[in-house]
Amino acid sequence: MRQSPANARPGAADAVNQTAPVAVGPDLTEAERTRILAKAAIFAPPPATLPDGRRDLVGLTREELAAEMVAIGEKPFRAKQLWHWIYHQGVTDFTQMPSIAKPMQGRLAERFVVGRPEATAVQTSTDGTRKFLFRYRDGQQVETVYIPSIDEDRGAVCISTQVGCTLSCTFCHTGTQKLVRNLGAAEIVGQFMGARDSYGEWPSPKDGTARHLSNIVVMGMGEPLYNYENTAKAMRIVMDNEGIALSRRRITLSTSGVVPMMDKCGAELNVNLAVSLHAVTNELRDQIVPLNRKYPIEELLAACRRYPGASNARRITFEYVMLRGVNDSPAEARELVRLLKGLPAKVNLIPFNPWPGSAYKTSTGEAVRAFAEILEAGGYSSPVRRPRGRDISAACGQLKTDSERARRVKADAA
Repeated sequence: MRQSPANARPGAADAVNQTAPVAVGPDLTEAERTRILAKAAIFAPPPATLPDGRRDLVGLTREELAAEMVAIGEKPFRAKQLWHWIYHQGVTDFTQMPSIAKPMQGRLAERFVVGRPEATAVQTSTDGTRKFLFRYRDGQQVETVYIPSIDEDRGAVCISTQVGCTLSCTFCHTGTQKLVRNLGAAEIVGQFMGARDSYGEWPSPKDGTARHLSNIVVMGMGEPLYNYENTAKAMRIVMDNEGIALSRRRITLSTSGVVPMMDKCGAELNVNLAVSLHAVTNELRDQIVPLNRKYPIEELLAACRRYPGASNARRITFEYVMLRGVNDSPAEARELVRLLKGLPAKVNLIPFNPWPGSAYKTSTGEAVRAFAEILEAGGYSSPVRRPRGRDISAACGQLKTDSERARRVKADAA
């Protein structure tokens, strides 16, 4: 099963050995972005409106919120008040917003809601990791995970952006679940807000006050760059200084390598970037990360080199799942060092987390240590990620819901 650089198909290793950026014409790149965004629209989320016609205010931009107020005959400043109560205080009931007069509270309740996804199941691991199964109004579900830091009183919320996934990475349990639909901005930011509800972390902590939910990692179910517009809208809401107020340095977006959208993400959001690499030859990556057939390693690394703000103080993270006898040889570690030469980066080595039906095995501890030592000697930090939440299937690559089954049931009913 070994697929090392020495055994790669003719020409594959030579292609990987290119370290110079690959030229991609601006017209071609823009056309590809347009295609990706058009395809995303096919999987658009349902309208954020209840059956009774009330509109969910979560997920609206400041401008959209102001427009809703004007539409009901109110002054735009009401939007600033609501923004504070929704995103700073975490209030979901208009009657609990004392800076708004009671008659106005009633008018708002007739027309709007401040929604949250329903937590249909909450599991807490023996290591403190907590997994939420959130259900949305159309019955679809996603999983969200809070991962507390081992040595600090804080942690990261791992957020999903799609119901299911379209990438079919062979080592990932989520990849066995077909894409059902994209999540809307309200559904994405709502996961973080729902997790905050669980920990009672409202109002938003001020500067200098410790946050338990201190970071967001956009690396749950789905490929965020295939749902870019909704993901970007949600992250702008999260970063707004008068609400949740997480800095862009506290947000990491993970992609399997949707190259045209990486440039757009860097230009518009400039959050931290994590790249799911997992192989050092196109031949192997084509197999385990099929997206590589469209955006091969050399194009992916060129996009990483273009990513704004990449520096030794703000390194790009490369995720590398360790698969026994597949991608964990010393030769592949040396090739990874060569590929990353000159790029401010660190490599997270992820022991494979088994799931039912998977053909892969976790690399031995000896193989992982040897791999890490080669990367460290090459100048790249290579922490071995400690599996978290394995006992509740909350570890990396283990997230999966019953949404595919729910989709079939819905289709049968129709």
